[in-house]
Amino acid sequence: MALNQIKLQATEAASIDGGGAVSTDVTLVEALLYVGVSGNIKVDVAGSGTGIVFVAVSAGSILPVKVNKIYTTGTTAQDIVALS
Repeated sequence: MALNQIKLQATEAASIDGGGAVSTDVTLVEALLYVGVSGNIKVDVAGSGTGIVFVAVSAGSILPVKVNKIYTTGTTAQDIVALS
């Protein structure tokens, strides 16, 4: 299935960083991420990888990957919201 055909719907949302930079590692349960301020995001992807860095994630975008952890070191994006 092509990415543009995936329909994502969240029923819960939680601010990861309180409107700023990620100040501590955050453990999640398979959440998608909304990015308010562009930058890099270092995460553990559910079921496949640890310490994966997504480079230059655009502001206002949703990272369509199920994430279990966001790292402080390696994450420069801000205003991140977890969607599940």
